[in-house]
Amino acid sequence: MRRKIPSTLALSAFEAAARHQSFTKAADELAVTQSAICRQIASLEDFLCLKLFRRDRRGVALTEAGLAYSRKVAARLDDVERDTVELMGRGGGGAALEVAVVPTFATKWLLPRMPKFMTAHPDITINLTTRTRPFLFGDTEFDAALYAGLASWPGTASRFLMRESLIAVCSPELIAPRRKLKAADWGRYRLLQQSTRPYAWREWFASRGMQVEGDMSGPRFELFSMHAEAAIQGIGVALIPRLLIEDELKRRVLIPVAEHDYLSDRSYYLIYPEQKSDSAPLGVFRDWIEEQARIYREPLALG
Repeated sequence: MRRKIPSTLALSAFEAAARHQSFTKAADELAVTQSAICRQIASLEDFLCLKLFRRDRRGVALTEAGLAYSRKVAARLDDVERDTVELMGRGGGGAALEVAVVPTFATKWLLPRMPKFMTAHPDITINLTTRTRPFLFGDTEFDAALYAGLASWPGTASRFLMRESLIAVCSPELIAPRRKLKAADWGRYRLLQQSTRPYAWREWFASRGMQVEGDMSGPRFELFSMHAEAAIQGIGVALIPRLLIEDELKRRVLIPVAEHDYLSDRSYYLIYPEQKSDSAPLGVFRDWIEEQARIYREPLALG
């Protein structure tokens, strides 16, 4: 059966015109005449049996249907361009894995380890895209996801990597000359909050048998990378997974304010669709990342 798909020329002309809100600018970008853009969009409108633009003496503007369609077309063309560039870059050989990642974990834990993977497996390209929420693999091009939370995604298999160990840290200058904070000291400092984990500090204090007034107040940040930088700048005390600030602890731009690691209820997993369980490139990546995470499952890793 013939697919009901417009020509790529018409879609490219429409995407450019929609982005610029101008047929003239679209023509300049695509190095064609304005009349060529007009013809392509007219043919697309005839194909769809609806108007994508309103035309008047002041120019053109997207209709409601045109605006919705332009967003979808732009996303699909971006996907095609990405796949094309990737294939060109690999010369038709090798394999690529599309992996969804939580941002700070990717930046602070995964990427420092990737050069060794790339050296050992030069034929496998790992493409990383940030995703902070669960999603359906069937709606995306992802082959796997690295996620902190629960692994019970529909239609997926998973591999446990490590538990999350939270520690309280701050800039050395913030608590100088103190080396550690005592129970009576906590009220003097701002507690930096994770916007998606409003009870994190309360649970951490409870694990120490403590109650601290104002444990849910303080500046809120979405990403742990923001937490770390805010703490480095002396804004307050941050509660951050130890594995995400190993370098900062080593350089002593952040220091623990208490000798207490708290294993939260969150763990890191590699999650992938069940139907891709036998994928050879995914299997290589799965074995490698499990080995990288192995040390973090040993008691000494929390020391």
